[in-house]
Amino acid sequence: MPHAFRHAICNEPFEGWAFADAAKAIRRAGYTGIEIAPFTLAERPSEISPAQRKQYRDIIQSEGLTFVGLHWLMVSPKGLHVTTPDRALRQRSWEHIRSLIDLSADLGPHGVMVFGSPQQRSTTGGLTRDEATRHFVEGLQTIAPDACRREVTVLVEALPIQQADVVQNLAEAAAVVRQIGSPCVQTMFDVHNAVNEQEPHPALIDRYFDLIRHVHVNELDGRHCGAGNYDFKPLLEVLGRRHYAGWISLEAFDFTPGAQRMANESLRHLESEIAKLPS
Repeated sequence: MPHAFRHAICNEPFEGWAFADAAKAIRRAGYTGIEIAPFTLAERPSEISPAQRKQYRDIIQSEGLTFVGLHWLMVSPKGLHVTTPDRALRQRSWEHIRSLIDLSADLGPHGVMVFGSPQQRSTTGGLTRDEATRHFVEGLQTIAPDACRREVTVLVEALPIQQADVVQNLAEAAAVVRQIGSPCVQTMFDVHNAVNEQEPHPALIDRYFDLIRHVHVNELDGRHCGAGNYDFKPLLEVLGRRHYAGWISLEAFDFTPGAQRMANESLRHLESEIAKLPS
C-alpha cells in the first residue's frame, strides 16, 4: 500500500476571495490542509481580534480542512528586519514573530511557521553574513520558548542565493536548527528554493529528514506542480519510504493561471506521480 500523503495549499493565490469561498474551493479541489500567508488576513496580523481568529478557525474546520500553519511571515507590516544592527528594530521584528506564534496557535493546533522572508533577514547596515546570521540565530533562540509554549514549530527555510545571503542551503538551515537545539525550531524543504543545491533533492531530504517538518512543492521556476518538468517521484519516494507525517503543501509563485486551475492541476499531477511509486 503506498504511503498516504497529506496535501495542503497556501491561500495566497485566493487573495481577494472571501475566506470562506477560498476554503470551499480548496476542499473541493481535494486538499485537506490550508496554509495561510498572514498578510492576506490583515496588514498587522497582531490586530486580528479574538472573534476574527475564531471565525477563521471555524470556517477552516467547517469545510473539513486542517490549519497547517503560516508562511510569508514578514510581508507586513513594512519596515521590519530581524538581522539589522538596529537593536530596537530587531526587537520589534521579533515581537512580530511572537505575535504570529499566537496567531498560528489561535487558528489551529500544532501549526508550523515557515520563516523565509528574504528581504527581512538578509544582511543590511554593513553587517557581514556571519554577523547577520548570528543575529538570526539569537532571535530564534529568544522566541523558541514562546513557540513551545503555544505548541507551534518555527521552520528555518533555506533560500537561494538570488533571494537571501543568510541561510542559503539546507545544510546551513540544519546547522542553525542544531545550534538552537529546540524541538520548536526545525527546518523544511521547498523545491523552488532548492534550485542552487548541489546534491540531488531526494538525497538532501534523506540526509536531513529528522529535521524536516514541512515540504513545499512547486516547479523549479516557481510555477505550480505539473506546469514544468520537475520529476517529483524521487522526492516523494524518499518521503514515503521515511514515513513522512507532515504536509505536502503547494506554494506557487506564478498566479496567472488562476487559483482554481493551479489547485486542481497541481494536486492531480502529484496524485498521478504518487500512483507510479512502488507500493
